[in-house]
Amino acid sequence: MTHPTDIRRDAERPLLLDLFCCAGGAAMGYRRAGFDIVGVDIVARTNYPFTFVRANALEYLAALIATGEIERYAFIHSSPPCQGKCALTVGTNQSQGWGGDHVDLVAPTRELLDASGLPYVIEQPNGRAEIRKDVWLCGEMFSLGVLRHRNFELGRWSTEQPAHPKHRGYVRGHRHGVYRDGPYVAPYGSGGGKATVPEMQTAMGITWTDVREELTEAIPPAYSQWIGAAFLAQSRLGVAA
Repeated sequence: MTHPTDIRRDAERPLLLDLFCCAGGAAMGYRRAGFDIVGVDIVARTNYPFTFVRANALEYLAALIATGEIERYAFIHSSPPCQGKCALTVGTNQSQGWGGDHVDLVAPTRELLDASGLPYVIEQPNGRAEIRKDVWLCGEMFSLGVLRHRNFELGRWSTEQPAHPKHRGYVRGHRHGVYRDGPYVAPYGSGGGKATVPEMQTAMGITWTDVREELTEAIPPAYSQWIGAAFLAQSRLGVAA
């Protein structure tokens, strides 16, 4: 397994490895922050807007470490599968007996990230995923039309937690048999007042994919743009490793 040779990049931009990249919600934010991106996912992602490698993310990272090609990168973002411990799975789905078995790749991902020697992020939804919640972000922090709280473990660097503005109301839709209207849409599932694809695109600021499954898994680019800018500000001051 070799490093891609067709990376579309600017020599002035540090290179970021985007593991479990899906359609590139995180990648777009990092690009806006100042990175060039290589995304890796086991599923073909034709809508991914940057250099893409179809591969097992952990095997690919292990190969980069073994060959020394990991040294071409400055930073790693990872969003490993952990559906079994997200809030929806351990809450409503579990109580109703819905869903099935889910893989949890957080621990093996962290092990390889530590072995890489690079600063990194592990991103997870709210729930019981076993990560440090060094920073958590919410759509209201960026005036978005979703709440979509996400937690971030920061490896080999740190930054301050931003203030969390008060939510302006409910997430639109049915919950426990009650319908509520509100300023936010639910970017997951379908029916019951959940967001349409165009509503999800608008609410999260993602325009390059109209695939519902990709949108439901994405984080808004505003989140990773904030994280990427925070890291770059530190690294330019010689703070980050």
